[in-house]
Amino acid sequence: MLAKNLLPLLALVKLAVSLPAAPIPPSEGLRLVKVSEDDEGTWVTEDEKFDLFISKRINFVDITDTWQLEDLAAAASTLETRQTAFPARPTHQTQVNALIPLLSISNLQSWTNTFTGYLTRYYRSTTGQTSANWLFSTIKTLGAVNPAIVVTQFSHTASGFNQASIIARIPGTSTATIVIGAHIDSVGSTAAGRAPGADDNCSGMVTILETFRVLANSGFAPQNTIEFHWYAGEEGGLLGSRAIFNSYRTAARNIKAVLIQDMTGYSPNNVIAVYTDYVSTPLTNFVKTLVPAYTKLPVITDVCGYGCSDHASATSAGFPAAFVTEDTFDDSSPFIHSASDTVSTLDFNHIMEHVKVRFVV
Repeated sequence: MLAKNLLPLLALVKLAVSLPAAPIPPSEGLRLVKVSEDDEGTWVTEDEKFDLFISKRINFVDITDTWQLEDLAAAASTLETRQTAFPARPTHQTQVNALIPLLSISNLQSWTNTFTGYLTRYYRSTTGQTSANWLFSTIKTLGAVNPAIVVTQFSHTASGFNQASIIARIPGTSTATIVIGAHIDSVGSTAAGRAPGADDNCSGMVTILETFRVLANSGFAPQNTIEFHWYAGEEGGLLGSRAIFNSYRTAARNIKAVLIQDMTGYSPNNVIAVYTDYVSTPLTNFVKTLVPAYTKLPVITDVCGYGCSDHASATSAGFPAAFVTEDTFDDSSPFIHSASDTVSTLDFNHIMEHVKVRFVV
């Protein structure tokens, strides 16, 4: 007789065997790109992908190496009986309010000046790789104050690019994991052109970096394991986040919540925007309660469509996800994806308000 705890694993293996065969490209070097859930995908070259989608700021997802993700999630959902429940309001205000005074706006400014100093952080560029290596070194240094913290790189060389994603893990007493993520890469009007990416997405990157720094230095011991993710290749079709969440789904990781931060430094309406499509509604409703609890800003909602940012990868993997950004879709920074996305366009006080919302413990 099979041991009871092996039955779900064996059932998942059986379902995985029945997944469709991997798509075969018509010729070498092509990428399979989708622009909607119902889209079966189009094979394009890297240059065509840039010209057709990236330069025109059309939301898309590159599923070449993670074509099975949605099917794996659907198979797993038939086995998972646990329903993720989220509180109706913040439950750790005493802990969080003690941490907020430790935040430093000068850190946000210093890291941003360094990170935007690279010609571009485009995921296929040399400086895209070196900028990610600088970030990895910085995170390792910040995490070294707590020997329990583990900082690793997640390689994407098998997908044809050298910019690595980064994962910093603060272990908890529970196997459940909360993920707080933002993407590393930037993009300009051309693949090789100047792309400082101050708002998109250096602002999101430093937002979660400062949260990580404070938690690491405080000696905070969470119940849930907390992972901070910095994703490579978001501008190339959510490449880094899809690869990571594909690996987590395959490993049957217990991911309780995913909170993605993309752009925090430009807000003409001076708000915090919580997006409501391609997300978990219960988690999103909880995140909305964090904004008035910890910040001075009002919360608004909006939608941004398919493949808008890395929350879509978590949702595709079947993990509860929420997405927070600087303003409505129409009022977000007009400078992104250009050489004009510079530090001068950022409001660091606004970024600081976003940092306070990252304390989802």
